[in-house]
Amino acid sequence: MTDYQHILVKTEGDVVRITMNRAARRNSLSADHLAELLDAFQRTGATDATGIVLAGAGPVFSAGHDFADVAARDLLGVRSLLQLCTELMRTIQSVPQVVVARVHGLATAAGCQLVATCDLAVAAASAGFALPGGKGGWFCHTPAVPVARNIGRKRLMEMVLTGDVITADTALDWGLVNQVVPDDTLDEAVDALLARATRGSRASKAIGKQTVYAQLDRPEADAYGIALEVMAAASQLAGAREGMAAFLEKRHPVWSD
Repeated sequence: MTDYQHILVKTEGDVVRITMNRAARRNSLSADHLAELLDAFQRTGATDATGIVLAGAGPVFSAGHDFADVAARDLLGVRSLLQLCTELMRTIQSVPQVVVARVHGLATAAGCQLVATCDLAVAAASAGFALPGGKGGWFCHTPAVPVARNIGRKRLMEMVLTGDVITADTALDWGLVNQVVPDDTLDEAVDALLARATRGSRASKAIGKQTVYAQLDRPEADAYGIALEVMAAASQLAGAREGMAAFLEKRHPVWSD
């Protein structure tokens, strides 16, 4: 596995754990940090792993963009940084693995963007979430993109305009996370949800994940057009054939992929 400066990557069976490891900088997302995360997701996406856990070391999940990096850049430099961050977000949703965010402490700005981008998210009860640009000088334009698609317009506007931290329970109620658990059971809850989310045919799930993202936010007719063709083609996959045969023969399926 590649040696990284800002992240830790550990493989445990079918699961790859990617941990942001800039605790002294509150896991802020410098260009180097973002590039390492992108590389790790791309490399993992090309493996036979079924799941990825994204976590943060230290007291917080991630404080968002590293202002020391941003402040040192001109317009073209900041645009390049944001393009790198956007490429990471799109890669998280395009890799075939199920990606779960393991959230503790604060997840703010681009850190909150990471949570909203992951397929699933489990938060410790003490976690908090914010898009703080609205009460500062640099509005959270790009972090708002996936957060809006999780929580809806009015709740998004409250987050981006006030910049206030919302609690884990509020994040659960609003749809930003899937579960809130006691801090000392966070790892168990992440592993349990990931185990349930990675059951079945790997190939079927990978195509399914990518198709869901492809049809989201499109007009209904367009969404059906995409989903129909993919579902028809996916019926010929080995996993689909085995799943249907097992159902008809009243036996447990045996997945070859």
